[in-house]
Amino acid sequence: MDKNRLYYGDNLDILRNREYFPNEFVDLIYLDPPFNSSRNYNQLFKDESGSHSDAQIKVFDDTWHWGPEAEETYADLVENASEQLSSTIIALRRIVGTNPMMAYLVMMAVRLEQLHRVLKPTGSLYLHCDPTASHYLKIILDTLFGVDAFLSEIIWKRTSAHNSAKRPGPVHDTILMYSKSKRYTWNKQFSTYDEDYIQKFYRHEDERGRLYRHSDLTGAGIRHGETGKPWKGIDVTLRGRHWMKPPSELDVLELEGRILWPKKGAMPVYKRYLDEMKGVLLQDVWTDIAPLGAHEKERLGYPTQKPESLLERIIAASSNPGDVVLDPFCGCGTTIAAAQKLDRQWIGIDITHLSVTLQKARLKDSFPDAEYEVVGEPKDVASAHLLAQDDRYQFQWWALSLLKAKPVGGDADNRKGKKGKDRGIDGVIDFPADDKNNSQRVLIQVKSGKVKSGDIRDLIGVLDREKAAIGVFITLESPSKDMITEALSAGFYTSDYWENRYPRLQILTVKEIFAGKAVEMPPRRNMFKQAPRIKKTPTKGTLGGGFNPGTGSKLMSKKEGSGQKILL
Repeated sequence: MDKNRLYYGDNLDILRNREYFPNEFVDLIYLDPPFNSSRNYNQLFKDESGSHSDAQIKVFDDTWHWGPEAEETYADLVENASEQLSSTIIALRRIVGTNPMMAYLVMMAVRLEQLHRVLKPTGSLYLHCDPTASHYLKIILDTLFGVDAFLSEIIWKRTSAHNSAKRPGPVHDTILMYSKSKRYTWNKQFSTYDEDYIQKFYRHEDERGRLYRHSDLTGAGIRHGETGKPWKGIDVTLRGRHWMKPPSELDVLELEGRILWPKKGAMPVYKRYLDEMKGVLLQDVWTDIAPLGAHEKERLGYPTQKPESLLERIIAASSNPGDVVLDPFCGCGTTIAAAQKLDRQWIGIDITHLSVTLQKARLKDSFPDAEYEVVGEPKDVASAHLLAQDDRYQFQWWALSLLKAKPVGGDADNRKGKKGKDRGIDGVIDFPADDKNNSQRVLIQVKSGKVKSGDIRDLIGVLDREKAAIGVFITLESPSKDMITEALSAGFYTSDYWENRYPRLQILTVKEIFAGKAVEMPPRRNMFKQAPRIKKTPTKGTLGGGFNPGTGSKLMSKKEGSGQKILL
């Protein structure tokens, strides 16, 4: 792959494009489908007939519905998928019924089929879901990859305690891990020891403040080579054991002070230092990666944003520098950011321009020198017209992104979008109004169809109502003379703080924006919360060794001021 890529569009259409995604092209796939949300709740087990089930599942509002589109996708799978997948989907429909859950499963099945196709034989797939659907998704994955391809069901504790009525609090997500073949990439990862373990076993401290434990110098079983020979007059074969190292190396360890001799008659022991240990080999229950707190620097305000450390652990474990990492539901771009940091190539796909805009802003803030290509965004007026005809909300969000404006009422979780509470306002740009951190606003309205002078008068009325400084009218069509006259009649916004004046109502055509025309306004505030600047993680020593990108925690020795810090 010659360049990192960010796609706007339906990931099924993009994945099916063999020019974009030839067979066995990707090294690692992570997907966190838009399934769970803290905002909207639907009953996925409510039949279309109206009958209810007690099972409740959290979903994006109006995302899944068993209608013509779901029926068409189901028919496509039955007729064109492999015999195994077709049989599985038919069986699931008999079990689950025609309801939102089944609509979700056919949507996932048709995409997982393509993801299996594009994954290399050495590749792995991680599917992030929740327990309400993981068992069904596992059946689909078993069908596509084979039962033997299942590697792990990772449990990630994603939140602190929940108070739930008549059941244990739901605090974890499920991540299903599958491989394409037995030749999959796996770099050992380690997590930190917990404090209880350290207190229990690393109870000793040397003169430099380093913590250590007593460890056995022998292993079970008799050996007939060097490790089976007597050392210091001790024949461990009489105990049915062997030395962990040849006698010559044991002599070196003794000179280094690494061997302790207890009371007469007892076996010598090895001093195993805590700061030399890599940690605990990664297990399938992850409680050491905390969810993003409200005030975390990396938090961007995206409702389903995952911590970068979670993705860094997955990427470090199942890929190598230069490998291609794919996230087909990339949301706010955490997978992309983690892949960029760890020196992987990456591909992201998202169906909303709001998410694509957020990802571009995140890359600019965190990795100013990152090189990538955006595929699917309009590049000229003609393609802008096509987007407007296809989806006016996506056109609206895309047009706002050209001015780096924040959408009003735009919901990154909902492709259809919605109008904000302030009727007539599609987007906002904030700018400082004084030296006391007060702000003023630029209000933006986007029109993709026919426009008239009345639209300008309406926008002036909105400015008056909202007491906003400047209004901007974005249009695909060229404004009429009457519209220009109405805009001029709005006068100017004068800023004493910035010692300048600006047209109060400005009309910008998409053609003019493509040509570089911008809003005349004071210096702006950022559209999104700024992501922290990130340096790429050096590839040396980060894989298969003691570096654990999933934690980064530090353990201090017991002696204050000893200066002994252990990064596991």
